[in-house]
Amino acid sequence: VQLQASGGGLVQAGGSLRLSCVVSGRSFSSYGWFRQAPGKEREFVAAITWNDGKLYGDSVMGRFTISRDYAKNTVFLQMNSLNPEDTAVYYCAAARTDDGRIIMRITGMDYWGKGTQVTVSS
Repeated sequence: VQLQASGGGLVQAGGSLRLSCVVSGRSFSSYGWFRQAPGKEREFVAAITWNDGKLYGDSVMGRFTISRDYAKNTVFLQMNSLNPEDTAVYYCAAARTDDGRIIMRITGMDYWGKGTQVTVSS
């Protein structure tokens, strides 16, 4: 199983980025995005289940949108209205469960990809 995240970069405050995560090897019940800023703990950003249930962290609600392409086994994170506090390494992850209480937790994810850096300048 491999999860390959891409799409990060440098963007000005107020701008947008779209992250992609290509999953190979098998399909999972849920996929999620987490992020980790320098000196901070990794935090939940968004998750999507097999039946398109979506969950978002409080800090990104209304600005970020998670989606998936079933045919391509790819998960996306559309990030709008970015601000410097969104600067972090973003990680995609996959879980065998679709329990919303579990997939919002780092320990609830079974596989992780390498991160992609997102930097938002003020």
